[in-house]
Parts: sequence; C-alpha cells; structure tokens
Amino acid sequence: MPFAPFLIPLVALGLSLVLFGGFIGLAGANVLEVYQSIYRGAFGTWFSWQNTLTSAAPLMLTALCTALPARLGLIVIGGEGAVVLGGLAAALTGLALIDASPWVALAGMALAAMLAGGLLIGLVGWLRHSRNVNETISSLLFNYISIAILSFLVIGPLRDPETLNKPSTHHIGDTHMLGSLGESSIHWGFGYGLIACLILWVLYKRTVFGFAVDMVGGNVRAAKLSGLPVGRIVFLVCMMGGAAAGLAGMVEVAAVHGRANTSLNAGYGYEGILIAFAARHHPLAIIPMAILFGGIRAASGLMQRDHDLPDATSLVLQGIIFILILASEAVFARLATQRGSKS
Repeated sequence: MPFAPFLIPLVALGLSLVLFGGFIGLAGANVLEVYQSIYRGAFGTWFSWQNTLTSAAPLMLTALCTALPARLGLIVIGGEGAVVLGGLAAALTGLALIDASPWVALAGMALAAMLAGGLLIGLVGWLRHSRNVNETISSLLFNYISIAILSFLVIGPLRDPETLNKPSTHHIGDTHMLGSLGESSIHWGFGYGLIACLILWVLYKRTVFGFAVDMVGGNVRAAKLSGLPVGRIVFLVCMMGGAAAGLAGMVEVAAVHGRANTSLNAGYGYEGILIAFAARHHPLAIIPMAILFGGIRAASGLMQRDHDLPDATSLVLQGIIFILILASEAVFARLATQRGSKS
C-alpha cells in the first residue's frame, strides 16, 4: 500500500480522539461540545485561524529538529534547548544591533539564532558519531543545560531591572520586531516555517546531498564503503535541524516577546517531536501536522473557559496522540517486515 506510511498515523489520530473522548466523558464534560469548542477555537473563525497559524509557526521549525536527524536513524529530542539558546542569541544580537537598520538587525538575529541552535544539535550528532554517545540522552540533557543557562542569565547578568514580575533581557526595540503577513495578526514566523519545510523537502528529494543522507540512514557501512563522509553528513544534518529550532527561538523573541525570558521554554521543542513522528519525518507533511497541533494549542484556553476543564487537558490529548503514534510506528515496521519476508 503506497499510502500506508500516511494512513497508519491518520488511524492513530482517529483512535486518539476516541480515547480522549472517553477521558473527557470521565471528567464529566460533554464530549461532543468539547470537540465543537476545539474546532471553534482552532478553525471556526478567521480569528481562530490566525491564532492557530501563529502557534504553528514555531512548531514547524522545531519539528524539523527531530525530523531531519531521523532520516539518519537518529532520535534527537533537543529542540527545546535549541529554541531557548536560539532565542537568547537572537535577543543579545538584537541588543548589539539596536542602532542598525531593521533588515540588518533581523538578519543578524536570525543568523545568530540558527548558529546557536545548530551548534547545540550539531554537537549531539558529533558525540554520536565520534564517541558513540546516545543522541536521545545527550540531546535531552542539553535541553536542561540550555534552560538553566537562560534562567541564570535573564535572572542575573542580563536582567533588565524594570522587569520585576518576569525577569528578562532588555527589549530589542519595536523597529526590530517581525511584522505580520498582510493585514492579519499572523507574523512572518509562519512564512519562515513554510519556506524551511519546502527548502528541506527539495534538498532531500532533488539533490545529491539528500541521496547521501538517505544512504547513510539506510546503511552506514555501505555509505562508508562508498566513500561518503559519514561524520560530516551527520554533523551537517543535525546542525540543520538545530538551526531550524534556533530560528523558532528567534521568531518567539522578534515576533512575540521582544526580549529573552523564561517564556521561551514553552514546550515548542517537545511538541515538535510529536509532530515529526506524526508526519513520519516528511518535511511537507510537517506543515499540516503543525497546523493541527497549533489548533489544539490555540483551543486549549476555550476548553478551560467553556467547560471548566484544566488547562492541561490539551496536553492529555497530545500525550494520547504521541503514544498511539509510536504504537503505529511499531505496527508499520511489523507490516513492512512481514511484507519483506513474504516476498
């Protein structure tokens, strides 16, 4: 079945809705009304769509942080750390270029964020290839280290004295903020996410580099015998994934907060892992999946207000989806093995 790689995750999503409905019923809420509220809060109006697409912007970029290394067979979950360091680097660069033109400042912020996130995840790839350090564990630990660095700096040396309730760096300036798309409230971060997914799809499907990545992911030994620089490819692919997540941090600083603070640790990196698996690590499939989960995030407040449900209810839905998506991966792998043995 050529559509099996996409059909199985869709079935998993459908089962997730059924299980989540049971959870909602046990919580004492009307299941159909809750689903109606989710739809209304995510896609029911143009205002809802704007909130959904704004939430989807960083999710697309953080999903790439997991999806790109997955093409090499690596499970990297360090998107949250890359977002945090990328946002911090963007804020510091914006402050350093406070007197520069907006175009120069935004370009510098984007490059600094991508470099910070890219080096972090690139280090994960290097440790895996050269020292055989498990990439899942190392990237998870780097998340905690990155969050600790951010907290230390914004509470201590880089803190703006005027930010009493939420310690933050100084504001980068209104002229250095990202603008919106047309007359909407959707910022340019959504455009960055779309462009990144399209470029990386072309890179993987239409270039020699993409073929080399698939070869390394398929059989490392054969790739080495073919003369491919496996270590360099692993480092570059991981760095590209980290750069995408770092750019998400820049988007949060330049389009939402205007400064670096602990709000950068908003869980976008962890949600990106779920989106990458739901999309089966396909750059184009990440786009609709990010919009779907952006809608769930946008509708969480409506569920809380209209149905007296905890704000964490949307996290329960995401957890159910994640478990069933992982289970679907196992099912798909077993079906592929059975097909191979029969042939």
